[in-house]
Formats: sequence, C-alpha cells, structure tokens
Amino acid sequence: MKRKIYGRLLEWKEKDQGSCALLLDGARRVGKSYIARQFGEKEYRSYLMIDFAHMQREVREIFENDRNDLDLFFNKLSAYYRTTLYRRESLVIFDEVQRYPEARELIKYLVADGRYDYLETGSLISLKRNVENIVIPSEEEHVEMFPMDFEEFLWAMGDETTVPYLKQCFEELRPLGQALHRRVMNDFRQYILVGGMPQAVTAYLETKNFEDTDRVKKRILTLYRQDITKFAGGYEARVLSVFDGLPSQLSKTEKKYKLSSIEKEARFRDYENAFMWLTEAMVVNNCYNATEPTVGLAMSEEHTTRKCYMADTGLLVTHTFMDDRFTDNELYRDILLDRMHVNEGMLMENIVSQELRAGGHRLYFYSRSDTDNRENHMEIDFLIRKKRKICPVEVKSGVYRKHSSLDKFRRKFSGKIGQAYILYTKDILVREEVIHLPLYMAMFL
Repeated sequence: MKRKIYGRLLEWKEKDQGSCALLLDGARRVGKSYIARQFGEKEYRSYLMIDFAHMQREVREIFENDRNDLDLFFNKLSAYYRTTLYRRESLVIFDEVQRYPEARELIKYLVADGRYDYLETGSLISLKRNVENIVIPSEEEHVEMFPMDFEEFLWAMGDETTVPYLKQCFEELRPLGQALHRRVMNDFRQYILVGGMPQAVTAYLETKNFEDTDRVKKRILTLYRQDITKFAGGYEARVLSVFDGLPSQLSKTEKKYKLSSIEKEARFRDYENAFMWLTEAMVVNNCYNATEPTVGLAMSEEHTTRKCYMADTGLLVTHTFMDDRFTDNELYRDILLDRMHVNEGMLMENIVSQELRAGGHRLYFYSRSDTDNRENHMEIDFLIRKKRKICPVEVKSGVYRKHSSLDKFRRKFSGKIGQAYILYTKDILVREEVIHLPLYMAMFL
C-alpha cells in the first residue's frame, strides 16, 4: 500500500546520507515492518532485516560477543541471513527494536562506522523498561507513524484524484456540489468504519465485507490486550480499565475522561502510568485542556484534564461492540445510512482527532465551567495553531442549529485568535465569518 511515510524515509536517506539512524515509532499493526521492508527492497542494493521479536539464539550471540569487532559482526550477520551487504548501498533494519534495547544502544557505533544505513522500527519505544540501563543514541532521528489517513485510504481504493481536487476547493472555499460531496462522504463513512490499520484495509479491499474487516480489527484489539498483560507489568489492571472504558467515555456529551467511572475515589496520579502506557503504545491520542488559548498551547496545558481518543477510529467502532456479534454492531448500519444518534458523534470527533494528529498537530481543547456566569461557560472541541494564531475547531455530527460555545469563545478572545472552523457533514459554507467544512477536510487544517 502507498504510504506517505515512504516519502519521509526517502528524504532521510537522501539528506542524511548515513549520518544518523531513523527510528520509526508506531502502534502495533500500523505497518512499520511492511514499509521498512518495502523501503529496503526498492531503495537499496540489498537489505538485512533483524526481527528482535523473534530473535534466534545465534543472532543474540553475535550481538553479545562480536559487537566490538564490526567486520566480524557484519560478516556473521551476512552469513546467517544469507544476504550480501554493500558499503553505502545496503540498509540494516532493526525490527521491533524495543525488544532488544542493547541493539538500539549500538546504533551510536554503527552510524560512526558509516558503512550502511540503519532503520529501526518499534512500539513502546520510550517506556521506562525499554530504555533502562542503555544510553539513547543522539545519532537517531525519531519519526512517528500513524494509521492510514483518508487520502491513503482512497489511494488503496484506487483513487488518487479526489483529494487534490478537494484541496483546491478548500483553498478557494468553493463548495463541491451535492453529487460530489455525497460521493466523498460515502467514501469517508467507509473509512470511519474500516479505519486505517493496513490489515483491516486490505481485508476490506479484498472482500468489501465489513464483517470480515471487523474480525481483523478484533484480532488487533486482542493483540493490544495481550500486550498490556505482557508489558504493562505491575499496573496492567489499570491500563485495561482505562482502555476498556474508552468507548463509554467518548460516547458522553462531555468527553473528558472521568476516572470516577472506573473507581469512585480514583486519583489521576494513581492512573498516570496507565495513560502513559497507552500513549507510548500509540493506541490513544490524548487531547489536553489549554486553559489560556491566547498563548502557546503547551504552556497552558492542564495535564490532568484530558480527552482520550483512540488512535484509529475503525478500531473504536469494533472496540465499542467488542464482545458482541458483528450483526449487533449498530454503528455500521447507522453510519452507512447517515442515521447518526447523539452518542455516535464520538466517531466524528474521534476521526477528526485522528486526521489532525496525522497532520502533525498535538491535540488541545478548551473547557471552562462557570455556573455563575453562563457567558464564561464553554467548551471547544479542538484548538489548533495556524499561521501563528490559535484557531478554534468545533465538530458537529448531524443537523445542528447553533454553536453557542464557539460564539462565546470568539467574543471572549476577539482579536487574539485566528479563523474559526466548524467540521460537519455538509458542504463548504462560510457564514458569520465561520468556515464550515465537510468532516473529510480536517486533513487540510
């Protein structure tokens, strides 16, 4: 499958010329190993891929005994993998490098040696147990890999022409027209339900059957639960509680994660490691309350008040009905038939968070409660930075009649903020200086 991250790998190869390794970090099953192997096959004379998740005893012995003699080290690896390595024309891939941190520490010396390029892939890269007792190499560039975005999903469907035209309409604020908008929304609804995990997209392309796709996603979610049990040592019960509570938290009108729903007297400090684990695994996208939206968002970040979105909306659809049969999953039917209920608006907000994150944004929202003065009581779904201004973004899932929080926010911070946006299910519209965009245009913000 065509992935945008491939261009980033090419840029690294051409620009850095072996002066640093590239570390590709992402959730399990997001496609890291596939893209690394594809990159090695297409861009190098040869490549050697070491899978540390299934490292053989002979390979471990090479790393333990021969690392101080790089000539012998590479001769043995070349012989074991039956791969000829060529100076400055070969790529060495450390796959699932978090499973053997000593290999990551060795990167410093391999880069200094200079004979090959080095690409690392992994998940849970920065978790304490995976960096303990090693020196993190400074000769390492860290890049995050996300699930397939909507444009990549369309590429997989054989459509490479729609998004460039959508971008033109976005830049000119020109409506698409009813027929084209309806077609793109139909594709976008499929994307919401399938998601961006490559295995799920492949299953859908092969069968065009949501039930087959749902089975693939259930296997991925089961894998995540197994990872939690295996790698979240000491606090796996709390990680599972937070993970299992995601659908119910997001289905609420106010989507801030409330720990009291898990445990009555729960404190954030008790669950901090659980949230950190899910964040490091890139299973969730955290969205923090920025209490002063006219300054740098990170500077006013309230760390204990957060929304917790799933990194892939297709997985959220399946997670919501994880223990039920596919035929009981009402979300598929309602999304396809455009019969949105209030709690299903969680999917629209989640897909926007996914597209914003893939576009490079960190996620922030604005929330303020004031029972004495309703004018100060407001909540904005997302805040993004564009052209050095903070821009409010509201997500509306169905027919709506007003946007009172957005109006109050614009009045309160008038002159200090940038363009206001509403993302909804209809065509482009500019009204009262607010730009209304179809949900699928979140990728352009």
